[in-house]
Amino acid sequence: MKFASLGSGSKGNATIIDSGSSRVLIDCGFNRKHTRLRLQELSLDLPDLDAILVSHEHSDHAKGVALVCEAINKPFYATYGTARSAGWLDHPLWQCIDSHDTFQINDLTINTVVVPHDSQEPVQFVVSNERFKVGVLSDLGSLTAHVIESYQNCHGLLLEANHDLQLLQQGSYPPSLKRRVAGDYGHLNNQQAADLLSRLLWPGIQHVLASHISDKNNQLDLVKKEFAQVLGCDWQDVDAAIQGESTGWRELV
Repeated sequence: MKFASLGSGSKGNATIIDSGSSRVLIDCGFNRKHTRLRLQELSLDLPDLDAILVSHEHSDHAKGVALVCEAINKPFYATYGTARSAGWLDHPLWQCIDSHDTFQINDLTINTVVVPHDSQEPVQFVVSNERFKVGVLSDLGSLTAHVIESYQNCHGLLLEANHDLQLLQQGSYPPSLKRRVAGDYGHLNNQQAADLLSRLLWPGIQHVLASHISDKNNQLDLVKKEFAQVLGCDWQDVDAAIQGESTGWRELV
C-alpha cells in the first residue's frame, strides 16, 4: 500500500491511498483541473480513482468532489449531514455512510471516525487492507477517547497540526474566528497534535506526516520541532504535507 497528499491546508485538501488494485481519494478540495494535475504528478489520472471519501462539507475538503466523480462516473461517500449541507441528497453518485461505519471498496476496508468539528456530521477515515492501515485525521478541535482508540496501530498517519496558539492569538483573525479555530470544535494546535502522536506511536508505524498546517497561524519549523520531540528525530527529518504540492508517494513495506 502507498499514499500521498495532493495538498493540505486551508486552500484545499486531498489524500490518495493506493492498495495496488484500488485507489480512493479522501476529500477533494481542489477543482477538477488541479486535481487531475496533482494526480498526474503521481502517474495517475482521474479515471484511476475508484471513489472519493468525504470528511465534511467545508469547501477546502469538498469543492471538487461532485465535479470529479461526475467526470469519471464513480461514487462519493459522505454522511447524511455532510450531503445535506453540500446539497448532494439527490445526487445519483452519492453513497450514504454512517458516522460510525465500516464498509468495503474492493480490497480496502474503510472505517469512519466521528470527530468534534463545526460542521454537519463530520467524520475522518482509517483505511486498511490485509497488511497495512493508513489513518487520515484533520479538522477536529479536541481529542476524544474514540479518536485515540480508532487511530491505534496505523502504519501510515497524516495528522493535523493546524496552528500555533501564540501565533493565532497575535494574528490578524477577528476574535470570533480565533475562538472558533482554537475551540473544541475547531482545529488541533501543535501541542495537541504532538500529544496525540505520542499516544499513537507504536513499533509498526512507518510514515507520519504533519498536515493541514495554517499558512497564517503556524510555521512549518514549529510543527516539525513539536513532532521531532515525540518521534525522537531531528526536526528537519519530520515529514509534512503542504499546501502547494503533492508529497509524492509514501510506501508501506
